[in-house]
Amino acid sequence: MATALDAASDLSDPSPTPAEMPDHVVVRFAGDSGDGMQLTGGQFTISTALAGNDLATFPDFPAEIRAPQGTLFGVSAFQIHFGSSRIDTAGDQPDVLVAMNPAALKVNLPDLRTGGLVIADAGAFGERNLVKAGYGTNPLEDGSLAKYQLLAFDISRMTLEAVKEFGLGNKDALRCKNMWTLGLALWMFGRPRKPVLDWLERKFGPNRLLRDANIAALNAGHAYGETAELAGPLKQFRLDPAQVEPGFYRTVTGAEALSLGLVAGAKLAGLPLFFGGYPITPASALLHALARLKEYDVTTFQAEDEIAAICAAIGASYAGHLGVTSSSGPGIALKTEAMGLAVMTELPLVIVNSQRGGPSTGLPTKTEQSDLYQAVYGRNGDTPLPVIAARSPTDCFEVAIEACRLALRFMTPVILLTDGYIANAAEPWKVPRVEDFPPIPVKFHTEVPAEGHINPYARDPETLGRIWIRPGTPGLTHRIGGIEKSHATGNIDYSPANHQKMTDTRKAKVDGIARFIPPQEVELGAPGGALVVVGWGSTYGPIRQAVAHCRARGLDVSHVHVRHIWPLPANLGELLASYDRVLVPEMNTGQLKTLLRDQYLVDARPLSKVSGQPFRIAEIVAAIEEVLK
Repeated sequence: MATALDAASDLSDPSPTPAEMPDHVVVRFAGDSGDGMQLTGGQFTISTALAGNDLATFPDFPAEIRAPQGTLFGVSAFQIHFGSSRIDTAGDQPDVLVAMNPAALKVNLPDLRTGGLVIADAGAFGERNLVKAGYGTNPLEDGSLAKYQLLAFDISRMTLEAVKEFGLGNKDALRCKNMWTLGLALWMFGRPRKPVLDWLERKFGPNRLLRDANIAALNAGHAYGETAELAGPLKQFRLDPAQVEPGFYRTVTGAEALSLGLVAGAKLAGLPLFFGGYPITPASALLHALARLKEYDVTTFQAEDEIAAICAAIGASYAGHLGVTSSSGPGIALKTEAMGLAVMTELPLVIVNSQRGGPSTGLPTKTEQSDLYQAVYGRNGDTPLPVIAARSPTDCFEVAIEACRLALRFMTPVILLTDGYIANAAEPWKVPRVEDFPPIPVKFHTEVPAEGHINPYARDPETLGRIWIRPGTPGLTHRIGGIEKSHATGNIDYSPANHQKMTDTRKAKVDGIARFIPPQEVELGAPGGALVVVGWGSTYGPIRQAVAHCRARGLDVSHVHVRHIWPLPANLGELLASYDRVLVPEMNTGQLKTLLRDQYLVDARPLSKVSGQPFRIAEIVAAIEEVLK
């Protein structure tokens, strides 16, 4: 079987990369923001993971709490790419589009691969919904979908019939149609229903009426696929399990993996974890995840604002805990003054930035990588701190541990960059053994000086990290704060020479971290050649697949992916100089490109995308071909 769908064998469109991959399929569920598409996609993801397929997901939803029903800007979608081979992205183009109303069809149809399958709820394509979506005629009937396979039937009516015996009102009954659709999708791809049935039992608990109605709708959709005599595109497709190394696997989102990594980092250091946060999309998911882990000595604090959240975390670090705070771009802007305080006091602190689109409120539920300048430079004064970035949902676990290690070893705040795509997307994760991670040594200073005065800015000569004193330690009363202190005594000192020395020392401490991080490796390809594609963050999947595709065609291109953004790895400049050209795809207007040019004087070329959507593999393939012309 070349692909999961017969239709996926058509390679005539200009972006062939995903379709050439064997044994995979991309499915997108789309509907109104009240149709439960995220829930449907999430449950389909769990069933797919249990079936043994590799997968990657992309939830895509509006920022409005409840956009007007049936409108274009109220469309919510969930895309899943799964198969029996390695999956690195959520897919360039859907092979199957499930459209629950006209608006969902209109918004998502341009992404569907030519020859792909449209499954539409004909019952929702009434005149009123057609007008809201801007259709003059019914696209299910006017021939405008001729270049796709079309399967339209009245899902709304069949859902009402399936739950009729439970006596629900029409509105409540129609809320079950996402379960009917999920049942059909489970049948189409041979997915087990039991995980969904178990979830419905847990979700509705004592509310047997809603539980039984949703179960009936799920079973009815599954039975429709089993028994209906349908000609044409609706078939059952079974994908073999992916070949993966043995181990215990679970599906995680980036926010879940990040929360587990932060807890693991605190445990490796033998410290309690304190998280101070304030709700903001898409960072709120980390607060939610950590709040469920209190039994692991985790304290979560929802502050009244962003400034209070980071200041509380700084206070926790001063008290001997591992302080963590989190936000997205606008909230990070509010935290910058307190970041300066954390740099001046030289306290360990992990600051997570789940980036989102645009300045100000921008695109709250869309993804972007536009906070790199903010992370590296965006504070008053010379305020250096380390910056690292996760490349995928599962990578968040190890990156969180690395952020904890850097913060504690060098007594510094650390910024950890993720983005909206990473935070919400899910993929299978081989659960590691925490025993395989080296401990993070932490030593609180307890030695009382003979002269009776402690200098809290006494330093480790190797790392330049200052000593850490728990408040209340007998004989070690001390003062730290935002005003410049003497390097020799820790007392307030405004003198020019002292400020020069302390500024230079703080910079040298962060710059010196480059000696303690791994050298930069080549992800794919050779250490030298015609072209290297350099990425960071969530561009990892599409860059890797694009480079693999081009190398399979004989093009001289390699992939380098940077985890440590600041300081950069010590060998990165030499590595980049070994290539003739450098291409940097980013979901911003060229921020890493500028950083690389500044540090290494290389002619890094940008490939920018700021649409709020991740890169497609085909976009990077086209850019590689253009550079190598």
